[in-house]
Amino acid sequence: MDLGLKDRVYVVTGATRGLGNASARALLADGAKVVVTGRDEERVAATAAELGPNAHGVAVDNADPEAAARVIGAARERFGGFDGILVSVGGPPAGFVADNTDEQWQGAFESVFLGAVRLARAAAAELEAGGVIGFVLSGSVYEPIPGLTISNGLRPGLAGFAKSLSDELGPRGIRVVGLLPGRIDTDRVRELDALSADPEATRAASESRIPLRRYGAPEEFGRTAAFLLSPAASYLTGVMVPVDGGARHGF
Repeated sequence: MDLGLKDRVYVVTGATRGLGNASARALLADGAKVVVTGRDEERVAATAAELGPNAHGVAVDNADPEAAARVIGAARERFGGFDGILVSVGGPPAGFVADNTDEQWQGAFESVFLGAVRLARAAAAELEAGGVIGFVLSGSVYEPIPGLTISNGLRPGLAGFAKSLSDELGPRGIRVVGLLPGRIDTDRVRELDALSADPEATRAASESRIPLRRYGAPEEFGRTAAFLLSPAASYLTGVMVPVDGGARHGF
């Protein structure tokens, strides 16, 4: 199936590792051009070099108010266009209600929530009909995840923002989509499993609750993201798509 991605230009934040990286790879594999971002300059440069000539790296922090202008400007300058953005950011600190400090909440709000809002607003101002804004969120949008209190607090609000944005941008032909990863086998998920006394038992227990009985591969998430960002998904907007092997209990 031709997704229609050839020569389209996307920005993918948080793309030096994990789900952002997998999404960038999938977009590039189908012919898109991608600006990849991350906070560490050396890692961003290394990632862009590894991904090849159709990738360009920009070192920015999503929490930086200037980040949006920089990455969209880089897309236009390097590749001559801008067709969409996927906002991905590392997960906020783990912890229960009593564990997380005000500083952790504030830092997570700036990067996970307000940074994403700024990027989306800037993208909305620049995109034309056919453009798309995507958010990598979490299954916590629908079901709180024990031990991830900050994520449980912020992700649903960002999903609500994304839904409102889809209503506002729909008449302009701009789509807004959300992806809700479950247990995808990334460094982040392995780090969370490692917080338990027995990581292998924790993973086995998690897999037993997933109908497909396994963690997802980053590549599987990336292919889903590439489809949702592509013209092939041109009539999908305002949706939150679980990528979780069937773990979500509701329809």
